[in-house]
Order: sequence, then structure tokens, then C-alpha cells
Amino acid sequence: MSTDFPNLFANLALGTGMSILTVLIHFWGLLYLNHLMHRHRARLRPLASRGRQAFVLLIVVLGIFALHTLEMWCYAIVYMWLDEFSSFEAALYFSVSSYTTVGFGDLVMSPDWRLLSAIESTNGWILFAWSTAFLLTVTTRMKLLNQEWVDGSE
Repeated sequence: MSTDFPNLFANLALGTGMSILTVLIHFWGLLYLNHLMHRHRARLRPLASRGRQAFVLLIVVLGIFALHTLEMWCYAIVYMWLDEFSSFEAALYFSVSSYTTVGFGDLVMSPDWRLLSAIESTNGWILFAWSTAFLLTVTTRMKLLNQEWVDGSE
């Protein structure tokens, strides 16, 4: 059994580059969401309306969703550039199913680039975990604000 090392290294190099790109997109996106919350922190202080808190939480969730969408689109663009799929819809469908799970199997990549899809899957899991931790932090901080309202302390 022979191993195609140049192809393996090409997959690893492109996968590493895509992982770095998506981590940077995620980092800057979460940093921007954090900046928005910090900038509007006075509106979230005690006695602020729960509607405002709900709105901020909605913006955070939609922002996280937008980040993941952008990252999946980046992979789909790479798959089209590699000529792995005949349409962008197929490339995006494959990217979404790879990024969010380990794929459905109804669309597959050629053996030349299939390792890249496994790297996308790992990348997606890590970024989803990061988003979950960020969202948990946001909701925990809002819960702390609610506790301050109940206790009457600041």
C-alpha cells in the first residue's frame, strides 16, 4: 500500500490554512460581538428592561450564526476552487454537512481532497464549542445582572 505524501501534505496544508482562516474569522467576530455588548453595557445594567437583554442575546446568537455561515461558505468556495463539485449549491451543502457533522455521505469528495473535509468537520466542532462557551458566558453574565436586581446590590 503506497501513500501519496504530496497529496497528503497538500490536504494538511490547505486544511491548516482554512482552519487558521476560520479561527481568525471566529476570533474577530466574537471580539466584535463582545465589543458591541461592552459598548452598550449601560443599557444592560440593573433596572434595564428584559426586552433589551433579550435583544442583545438575540444579536449575539444571530452574530454567532452569521460567523458559522461565513466559515462554511469559505470552505464551499475552496471546494469550488478545487473543482470538487459541479455547482456552488452542492459545494455549500457538502460544506454545511461536513462542518456541522461528519457528513451525510450522499455527496463525497474525490480521494484527492477527502482529508480536507475531515479537517473541516474537526474545525467546525471546535468552533461550535467555542461559540457555545461564548454564549454560555454571555447568558451567565446576564443571569448575574438579574441576580443583582433580586438582591438589590450592584
